[in-house]
Amino acid sequence: MTFSKLGNTALATLLAGAMMVGAAAAETLRLSHNTGDTTTWQKGAEKFGELLSEATDGEMTVRVFPNAQLAGGDQMRQAEMVGRGAVDLVVTSAINVTPLVPEMAAFSLPYLYANYDEVDATTQGEPGAKLAEILAGKGIIVLAWGENGFREVTNNTRPIHSPEDMKGLNMRVAGPMYIDVMNALGANPQQMQWGETMTALQQGVVDGQENPIGAVIIPQQVYEVQKYLTAWHYSYDPIFIGISQKKWDSYDAETQAKVKAAAEEAMAYQRDISREATASGIAFLRDKGMEVYEPTAEELAAFKAATQPAFDEWAAKVGPELVESFQSAIDGAK
Repeated sequence: MTFSKLGNTALATLLAGAMMVGAAAAETLRLSHNTGDTTTWQKGAEKFGELLSEATDGEMTVRVFPNAQLAGGDQMRQAEMVGRGAVDLVVTSAINVTPLVPEMAAFSLPYLYANYDEVDATTQGEPGAKLAEILAGKGIIVLAWGENGFREVTNNTRPIHSPEDMKGLNMRVAGPMYIDVMNALGANPQQMQWGETMTALQQGVVDGQENPIGAVIIPQQVYEVQKYLTAWHYSYDPIFIGISQKKWDSYDAETQAKVKAAAEEAMAYQRDISREATASGIAFLRDKGMEVYEPTAEELAAFKAATQPAFDEWAAKVGPELVESFQSAIDGAK
């Protein structure tokens, strides 16, 4: 039967059916991350959505949920939810995944890295591949590594020039390893969701916190509630974009390639803008009224020595072989 012989009603029905098939083919993926909607995490997630939509001609789109909304505000639950398929995608940092995969703490061991070249040798090299393999065992496929950055310390009580200056400070921390680091420095660590932290700082529930400048401190306007910052570069924290194994396995090889390519380009963009914001961040924070201190090499050595017990404890937890692979990659970048 030709269209010329169809009545108007039949033709409308056919067209509506075709439109429904097209609509059914479109897929919206839900992506969770645990920072606010002004951060480079958000920008990286949005870039991934844009690139994936372009690559699939709009057949795949991404809806981004900041502030761990899909996990009830619990930033530590996001990866676990992706692992069991309750959420499609996650952008989160290594330290947030340590309750599920303790080995992820290897990235953030205190004073492991000296610069970005050493960082990239691990996230983009063999150590990153090893961690991706471990995460795959938890139902999470790592698509690409991004950047949270070198974590700096802020507080409202006093300038931090030495380990002694940390003693007695109530410090918000994100995960278990940082509890041990703060204890080694004589501070009083309090593990707290990021969504609760700004209010806690404003109200004086905690004296300070530690986070990267470009990815968190500036976009989340931490400078509005903190007076002192010490750029001690004591720990590095990567982020990654991961997809549920169940979702990943539902795609053919061509679709998987498009998803991975979009993630890799988005995270490269996210790393770039995070590093740009960090590079200009010290001057920006000083302009905003923060008192910023940049420790000398000798002072950094004192912080490193003070945190060595936490390094040794967590190096044992994540495994000597894994730590050795990190240190080997770092040595190769020097």
